Amino acid sequence: MGKAYEQIDSDLRAFIEKQPVFFVATAPAEGGRVNVSPKGYSDTFAVLDERTVAYLDLDGSGIETVAHLRENGRITVMFCSFDRRALILRLYGTGRVVTPHDAEFPGLLARFGPHPGVRSVIVVDCERISDSCGWGVPRMSLDEERSTLDRWAVRQDVQKTRDYRAKHNRTSIDGIPGLAAGETDPATAHS
Repeated sequence: MGKAYEQIDSDLRAFIEKQPVFFVATAPAEGGRVNVSPKGYSDTFAVLDERTVAYLDLDGSGIETVAHLRENGRITVMFCSFDRRALILRLYGTGRVVTPHDAEFPGLLARFGPHPGVRSVIVVDCERISDSCGWGVPRMSLDEERSTLDRWAVRQDVQKTRDYRAKHNRTSIDGIPGLAAGETDPATAHS
């Protein structure tokens, strides 16, 4: 029932752009905990080309994805449809972390809607693109996006953001390095 694709074609791109939530899975190279993170906000994911995608990494209580990617690069991004069309799409690949200190950051940041609290942009080079039926996924409707994370980030000044990231984002729950000391400054807002 599942199918593998050579690239993200226009149909898959339309499917991705329609989904209000996606999931990111990473794991340490050896041992440790597998991490699965739900992500939202419809303007935080972008298809860059037929085999490359990216998403905004916003402030959060952990730093698992960044730590795992810096350690080994392995990542899977999953979209699943909760509407009439039963479909799950997985993008398996190698990810990298682009911080505000990197030259390509401003160009990538411009691909997304404005959000406060941007720690980095995660870029994924897709090695396998495949779908499965999704027949066991329930049908649900979206009431609205939560604005809580954006509202929280707006209330933080630069020093509060630095302090929060230093406390919560320096290492993963397994002790793998996350954000370095110089990476705790908030990204410059864009319009």
